[in-house]
Amino acid sequence: QPVIALAKPAGAFLAKRDGRGAATIAFAGWDSHANQVGEYSPLTRNLRMLDRTVTTLKASLADAWKHTAVLIVTEFGRTVAINGSRGTDHGTAGAAFVAGGAVRGGRVIADWPGLADRALHEGRDLRPTLDLRTALKAALVTQLGLSEAALETKVFPESGNARVLEGLFA
Repeated sequence: QPVIALAKPAGAFLAKRDGRGAATIAFAGWDSHANQVGEYSPLTRNLRMLDRTVTTLKASLADAWKHTAVLIVTEFGRTVAINGSRGTDHGTAGAAFVAGGAVRGGRVIADWPGLADRALHEGRDLRPTLDLRTALKAALVTQLGLSEAALETKVFPESGNARVLEGLFA
């Protein structure tokens, strides 16, 4: 449970008035291609651990949670259909989650393409509808005060087509 153990000191560090404005916690073990189904599967265990990690982070942030944004992202999606070994393979689109008191939440932001065969990207993947950089840019602008110019030149060069996602944060 090392990931959960990192959430408590990260929250305490970020909650300090003179603390840093951002932290990352890497969470490995999501790239499973087999046995993703079931109460004790690696995927189920990881989802439970993610839930406990965010809950621990929230508790350790205390009052600072109301100003916090937590972005949960992955670098690749998964296929829509389960493969022969009861898992999924690398895919195109995925989901990102945003939590915290600074988030205008309670909604899904996407142009849902559906799961019909004709709606799938390359006949196997969920079709991407939103560039993840739009949410990352929104967090960097609203939470850390970065300028859009800095985002375009230093953080995400040549990403002008991925505009800051408006209205994500309060």
